[in-house]
Amino acid sequence: MVEVDNTDIVEKQMSPLERMRHSAAHVMAEAVLEEFPDAKLGIGPPIESGFYYDFELPRPLTPEDLPEIEERMRRSIEQDKPFEKRPVTKAEALELFKGQPYKLELIEQFANGDLSVFQHGDFIDLCRGPHVSSTGDIGPIKLLSNAGAYWRGSEKNPMLQRIYGTAWDTREELEEYLHNLELARERDHRKLGRELELFVFSPDVGSGIPLFLPKGEALRYQMESYVRETQTYYGYRHVWTGHLVKEELFRKSGHLPLYEEVQFPPLIGEDATYRLKPMNCPSHMTLFNTQYHSYRDLPVRYAEFATLYRNEKSGELHGLSRVRAVTQDDCHIFCTEDQIQSEFSRAIELISEVMATYGFTEYYVQLSLHDPETAEKYGGDEGVWSRAEQMLRDALDALGVTYVPVLGEAAFYGPKADFMAKDALGREWQLSTIQIDFIQPARLGCEYIGEDGAPHMPVVIHRAVTGATERFMAMLIEHFGGAFPTWLAPTQVALLPIAERHVPYAETVRERFTRSGIRAELDDRSERLNLKIREAQLQKVPYMLITGDKEVEADTVSVRSRSGGDIGSLPVSEFESLILKEIRTRALTSTLPDPETL
Repeated sequence: MVEVDNTDIVEKQMSPLERMRHSAAHVMAEAVLEEFPDAKLGIGPPIESGFYYDFELPRPLTPEDLPEIEERMRRSIEQDKPFEKRPVTKAEALELFKGQPYKLELIEQFANGDLSVFQHGDFIDLCRGPHVSSTGDIGPIKLLSNAGAYWRGSEKNPMLQRIYGTAWDTREELEEYLHNLELARERDHRKLGRELELFVFSPDVGSGIPLFLPKGEALRYQMESYVRETQTYYGYRHVWTGHLVKEELFRKSGHLPLYEEVQFPPLIGEDATYRLKPMNCPSHMTLFNTQYHSYRDLPVRYAEFATLYRNEKSGELHGLSRVRAVTQDDCHIFCTEDQIQSEFSRAIELISEVMATYGFTEYYVQLSLHDPETAEKYGGDEGVWSRAEQMLRDALDALGVTYVPVLGEAAFYGPKADFMAKDALGREWQLSTIQIDFIQPARLGCEYIGEDGAPHMPVVIHRAVTGATERFMAMLIEHFGGAFPTWLAPTQVALLPIAERHVPYAETVRERFTRSGIRAELDDRSERLNLKIREAQLQKVPYMLITGDKEVEADTVSVRSRSGGDIGSLPVSEFESLILKEIRTRALTSTLPDPETL
């Protein structure tokens, strides 16, 4: 029985928990081979919160298979088998893994380096590790699900079966994770997107292309308007550069050879070959080049909400989190080297303000650096990279920002400071990014006239506040569980007349609120009031205003919150004033009077 994991071939640092999950993945492969001796093994790396393994099996797995595999794993863990390492030659590895085609492919690819095997019991694994000392060091485990996955992520390769599992140090941590997993299922943005009538996908339009219903567009509009308003205050100017770009521009910028796999095929025009834009940078640099710039003009800050198009693999599409039509709140800042510190500080202030408004206060910065061992993935020489990375470090250090350096995660044109935030369930998301670029402005001939009267190349800082609108919306839906703060809620007020005779008054109130900028809807159906209240609560509308005989006579509304709290009767003008203040201040929670204080 043999196994190889290509993620192990390249040396990397693993935390103790990652080592344990790595070992658990091998124990799972051992258990699957016991259950299916003819299985062909793929790869099995540790991932965030657990591990997975890919297999080619004689039949499709069912959920009923997972408990048996899990039980076999527990038996191996109880036997406390030591993980033992020894070096092997390529010839020895090929002999060990004969009959395992996916392993042989990996050996041929990675055999130029040192090879070693780990063994626990009868199971032999080709990898560098690291592992725990023995299977007995693996903590509580749980197999979660199975799914299809293309070998090495390519649709051109065979479809394998992937089993996901999780492992933790203690039973309490496992149970907390499983509890949060159940909460996450309830908050799944795909599920809530349907229930709250926010967005849909249609096979007639195509996979990965979301269609936003009126409520979803209202949410999207508020998200983008807020960022537009805030970054305008910080001195960014908005531009528009369209959807199509000549292919030659992406060739000059360096994107084409590196990103061609995710670009849609060329569009042959009468005068040139075009591409749907997968990114904005070359267009913004071209826009910069259309005008004369003196050093006195810098910095120039171009911001754009542009829909970009990326031909993502169908197996990697996931609701709004991974789509083929993606909108970015993109920005490119053209500045001198002396201005990098102040521009970086400005971007940090903007990002911090936006994150606080959405309630994200727990975040850190991942400093994504290039890997000199894979220099072919990046543009420019080592000197340019060292300079850019040092500038980014200096900017972070000057602001006292804590960061975690990560090798090999830089963009091809420069290092990145990626902001990683946690949502209400403690899950980590990448939101904002700030990147320093010396490479593209040189390739595209960006220039300004310096104080010395000579042309100079500006530094370009790439900056996104919330990143992709669609992905950020997915995170917000799950973070708030669909119960958005009033300023974001697609419907802020539901007017619920008790009887048909109360509908004209409720309609008058709705019209008044709409003129004031409040998103109000009238439920004038001939249904019981309790049903209307229940349905408004399911739609997670922040406030429900009930109108009956007393309200019509006194020009008031009876106010209920979506949590079920009865706020009581308020004059229409007073409620209007209170909710407008709540919307204007973008409060995260209700600011209306507590029912107990009325």
